[in-house]
Amino acid sequence: MEYSNYFNPELETMPREQLEALQLERLKATVQHCMFSPFYQKKFKELGITPDDIQSLADVSRLPFTTKEDLRDNYPFGLACVPMKECVRLHSSSGTTGNPTVVLHTQKDLDEWANAVARCLWMVGSRPEDVFQNSAGYGMFTAGLGFQYGAERVGMLTVPAAAGNTKRQIKFIKDFGTTVLHAIPSYASRVFEVMREEGVDPQKDTKLRVLCIGAEPHSEEQRKRIEQNLGVKAYNSYGISEMMGPGVAFECPEQNGLHIWEDYFIVEIINPQTLEPVADGELGELVLTTINREGMPLLRYRTRDLTRFLPGECPCGRHHRRIDRLQGRSDDMIILKGVNIFPIQVEKILLKFKELSTDYLITIETKENGDAMTIDVELNGLFTDDFPQLRELERTITRQLKDEILVTPKVRLVPKGSLPTSDEKKAVRVKDLRKLF
Repeated sequence: MEYSNYFNPELETMPREQLEALQLERLKATVQHCMFSPFYQKKFKELGITPDDIQSLADVSRLPFTTKEDLRDNYPFGLACVPMKECVRLHSSSGTTGNPTVVLHTQKDLDEWANAVARCLWMVGSRPEDVFQNSAGYGMFTAGLGFQYGAERVGMLTVPAAAGNTKRQIKFIKDFGTTVLHAIPSYASRVFEVMREEGVDPQKDTKLRVLCIGAEPHSEEQRKRIEQNLGVKAYNSYGISEMMGPGVAFECPEQNGLHIWEDYFIVEIINPQTLEPVADGELGELVLTTINREGMPLLRYRTRDLTRFLPGECPCGRHHRRIDRLQGRSDDMIILKGVNIFPIQVEKILLKFKELSTDYLITIETKENGDAMTIDVELNGLFTDDFPQLRELERTITRQLKDEILVTPKVRLVPKGSLPTSDEKKAVRVKDLRKLF
């Protein structure tokens, strides 16, 4: 059966002029709707503005920023813009360090969310004949239900495998003929390792062809290694629970940036210190304004995620702007000896070495001569444990890391399986022990 390349051709290929007109129409309606929230009423009064002041897309800069702290301070329902009886679901963060962040959804919000995720999955080649397996956690974590309903909207047979139990995941992949898999990058690497241990060749013994990855920053080197190991095309996904979860932005088959759906969001990238816009191509913090949500719209939400706009049109025919893969978070930056370092820079170097696995841990601690960085990285288990050879490999890695991050770390190569792993959570990449003093 012949299918269109687009899940919603009208919205995906809409010319920029029409798309921006739609954005402005929805932005004005959203700002008016936000006046049902006492939180935004107060914000607008403090800034001396009214909804009538928003007459162009450029006027979004006049709106107040919203932060995670605002959601926590107004826990649980202080930013709701509809009566609670109209809300049918909420999602929240773990709240392990205080109040969680809570996001409310109406039925229309859930329907639009499913459409957004379906648009993403369709864009990378998922079709009703496919079998979709979701290895994300369900419940309050948005990736579980978000991908579930999006996959069902496409019409695929869905396998809600949930997180963990890797051997069972592999059995499902084989027995059910899974063709499309969703997994965070570190867990996709873990699936391959267990396949290898169990004697399963993913390219011969499974039907996998599409992998959706996201939720944690990862380098192009890691993506390529996953693709090679599993025999799939791996597409980057971006979602954030305060917006909707998965479905905010996704790579197309060109794999040259993530299309961010501008019929759902007004997109800004700002300097996190000055709060001013950065130039196209310059790294900054992603700021999003929802323009297609009823229950709890958010104005200029500071995601803390670092990315950049990619210039030019995409050959796929979609006119929604593209952002680069996430480079980390503005609040995850390591400052060591006056140098700003992001974990993704370390990963980029480590994954150049075929002798290494994808698991590593950066530890920062205070010693007699000042702060120091140690990087423990696992060998992939296929190479010699010859001591002189390993020491030379450590020296080579150290030199390349110094060239990249401008400080000299201590590199320790450790046996496969030495570092803690989790099938259910994002990989822990940094331990900053300086915070204990």
